Amino acid sequence: MNADDFGFTHDVNQGIIEAHQRGILTATTLMANGDAFEDAVQLARENPTLDIGAHLVLIGGRGLAAPHEPLPSSVTRLLAAITLRQLRIYDELAAQVRRILDAGIRLTHLDTHKHTHLAPPVLDAVARIAEEFRIPWVRRPFDLPITAARATTTRGKRAVSRGLALVRARFQKALTQQHCKTTDHFAGFQITGRFRTQELVALIQALPEGSTELMCHPGRCSAELAAARTRLKQSREEELIALTAPETRRAIVESRVELVNYRILGGA
Repeated sequence: MNADDFGFTHDVNQGIIEAHQRGILTATTLMANGDAFEDAVQLARENPTLDIGAHLVLIGGRGLAAPHEPLPSSVTRLLAAITLRQLRIYDELAAQVRRILDAGIRLTHLDTHKHTHLAPPVLDAVARIAEEFRIPWVRRPFDLPITAARATTTRGKRAVSRGLALVRARFQKALTQQHCKTTDHFAGFQITGRFRTQELVALIQALPEGSTELMCHPGRCSAELAAARTRLKQSREEELIALTAPETRRAIVESRVELVNYRILGGA
């Protein structure tokens, strides 16, 4: 169970810690350029059982590499910047990893905000960083074909998820060349923003054999998050409820699912 956006806002941080302390959350990924980065670092120190990775950001906020300019505000603008070679991807992502490491956080895994490492130039930089900084695990964001979530998944989300499957071979090859590890399965993309207790229980009950990363976005929605540039606001509260619900814990036990994190999986 891996939560994105640690360090985004203070109330998102609060929700992630609650989901870990009271629920089934085992890991999170930290935004080095997030407004609540320092708060997240302190919380990580206070909660050593929470596994920490880097949530690498190329969309939104300010870059950490010189000249510290604002990053593209959308996927479309990012792709344009990549095409025009206006963004030094490796330099920016490496600067983000260094900031987290310099704060004393040991990183075990990498993923990207908005799944931008599906773009080949970003993937190449992420794979290189994983090998150079000895961060063994990288997210492979291709959803499981689980039908239990279809009732709450939009047609557009399903179409995008099918389209992502077309780039699997190239994606896996790039990670293999840099000796990166991935979980056997991944889930969460299709139900982002539509994540309730019922959907989480259904996913748990339908998990296949092997390791699965289930991406989530819990949080508290106070004035800080309400004012932030994100579409995921009240839905974070609903995800927090799902991650801490007794029904969810019961489904874990009844389905004989073992809750792990990247440290437990090994290679860190």
